[in-house]
Amino acid sequence: MDFPPHLGSMPMHAITEIHGEPGLLERFRLEVAQFDDDARARLTAALDLAADLHRDDRRVREPYLNHLLRVAIRLMHHYQVRDVDVVVAGLLHDAVEDHPVELADGDAGTDPTAAALATLAARFGPRVATLVAAVTNPVYDPQRDRNEQYREHLVVSLEREPWARVIKVSDFTDNGVGVIHTIGPKVVSSARKYRPLVPLFRDLIGRPDTPLSPAVKQHIFGQLDLAEERFSAILDQPALPN
Repeated sequence: MDFPPHLGSMPMHAITEIHGEPGLLERFRLEVAQFDDDARARLTAALDLAADLHRDDRRVREPYLNHLLRVAIRLMHHYQVRDVDVVVAGLLHDAVEDHPVELADGDAGTDPTAAALATLAARFGPRVATLVAAVTNPVYDPQRDRNEQYREHLVVSLEREPWARVIKVSDFTDNGVGVIHTIGPKVVSSARKYRPLVPLFRDLIGRPDTPLSPAVKQHIFGQLDLAEERFSAILDQPALPN
């Protein structure tokens, strides 16, 4: 498939709409070309694992892998992350949550999450496993509001893992800013889930120990503003006159 020479500067949802998964894969290859051979091998291995684990998963209108690619590309391009562990964890950030038994090669025992994290540690190192663990949702109490528990989990897990904040805000940006690319009831449910997280991410990204440059932080703040505008457009529509 031929891609335009400006693929490296196209917005990622535009690549998704026009070129689909092949375009995102090519954009990923353009980004990883800046890394050395060993780093490219690790990133390619992580991408292959993510593609295999999520091969049958969908996000409304698209393969789930598109989301993982956008998260990783955003880390490398917009956030200027050159820490390979962080990008690997970005590609695999949903692997333990969504496919723990498969990730553990079917030998998950009584604790599939722990087994899956152990597999990640063995394949990509303990730091990758720690980062993925920090962005993996716990088992929720069915008697309590799920979105409230999600926020509480993020407050605790991202407090102690600055690099996990960076992964999670890339994930949040894809889900939050990208909410207008969703269709059906998920538009409103996603906006309700993610809107209360905007001030949390403002605080976490603005902290001195969040390992991003001032320019990147300002970029993220702009994306959070955009997400809030889109949540407002979805949730704050004035009532129609009778």
